[in-house]
Amino acid sequence: MNVMRLAPTGPSRRVLITGGCGFLGCNIAAELAARGNDVVIADNLARRGARENAEWLLQRHGDHIAVEVTDIRDESGLCPLVAGADAVMHLAAQVAVTTSLQDPLEDFEINARGTLNVLEAVRRHNPDAPVIMASTNKVYGKLLEEQHVRRSDGRYEPADKRLAQGVSEHAALDFHSPYGCSKGTADQYVHDYARVFGLRTLVLRMSCIYGPRQFGNEDQGWIAHFLLRALNDQPITIYGDGYQVRDALFVDDAVDAWLRALDRIDDIGGRIFNLGGGPSNAVSLREMLSLIGEMLGRPADVRYADWRPGDQPWYVSNIDTIAQALAWKPQVPLPDGLRALAHWLDQRPRDFAPAAPAWEMRA
Repeated sequence: MNVMRLAPTGPSRRVLITGGCGFLGCNIAAELAARGNDVVIADNLARRGARENAEWLLQRHGDHIAVEVTDIRDESGLCPLVAGADAVMHLAAQVAVTTSLQDPLEDFEINARGTLNVLEAVRRHNPDAPVIMASTNKVYGKLLEEQHVRRSDGRYEPADKRLAQGVSEHAALDFHSPYGCSKGTADQYVHDYARVFGLRTLVLRMSCIYGPRQFGNEDQGWIAHFLLRALNDQPITIYGDGYQVRDALFVDDAVDAWLRALDRIDDIGGRIFNLGGGPSNAVSLREMLSLIGEMLGRPADVRYADWRPGDQPWYVSNIDTIAQALAWKPQVPLPDGLRALAHWLDQRPRDFAPAAPAWEMRA
């Protein structure tokens, strides 16, 4: 196993973050290190930007960060890291629906079997360590067919008024696509290990998290992808009519929720929460494009293509449960977060923009 390591020091709690060199993982790691925690990251560095995020973390917080280059599918590499941790934040995953369609077996091995490896390592070697898992709103499936939404003021809205505050954790699970199945399987395993084995687990079903250190592409990180294309004067292709709606959450607010969850795990262990921007941060594709155009002072070059199977015409998280449990709510308005992300992306080399012109909405 290759190792890139600066040994953590200090008396604070040691937190293991799987996938900690990814977008959200590295932001969580940075905040934990800043408050004095020692962080061990398990990451195979396969995703674009992971090595750069690792270097950024080590340069900023080298005394509190260790990066272990390993894979959650490798039990021999994973178990010693779990055994030495005081808490586990599980973010390592295959994150793209398109990739899951191309290779469902690998998608399952990473998301479902990899998560089970993490849980078993905790159960066998460190059962007192809390486990917080990054799940997705894709466990709810498509939710609404086109006939169950109506168009109003540049966006779709659900015809059912009971959804005015978003989709709650009580919504039925309805996995759609291999990605939905693998993440849903992992989601339920994490939940069940609390009930059956008494582990202190928590599931966070996340919506569209965005912000600095997100290397957006057509399969994942759609807001960053929009901005990258627009900053580089490249066309953006939308599948569907652009009235689709998602709720967006700035990364600082997401990190705040994750750390509050870790601090209060004894009170909330065994539960499942939606984590998103909620109704106040819901936005349609067309509205997002308008915001980007206003910010850059020029309209984006937009092209349209047919809908893709399984795309949700509308999804907004109801975040009332997590807001009450953690005394938390989003603090960063969408325009402010968008400007922060655009500033970070604008510092990137111009050849960083992804070559493929297509875009597809992913959680």
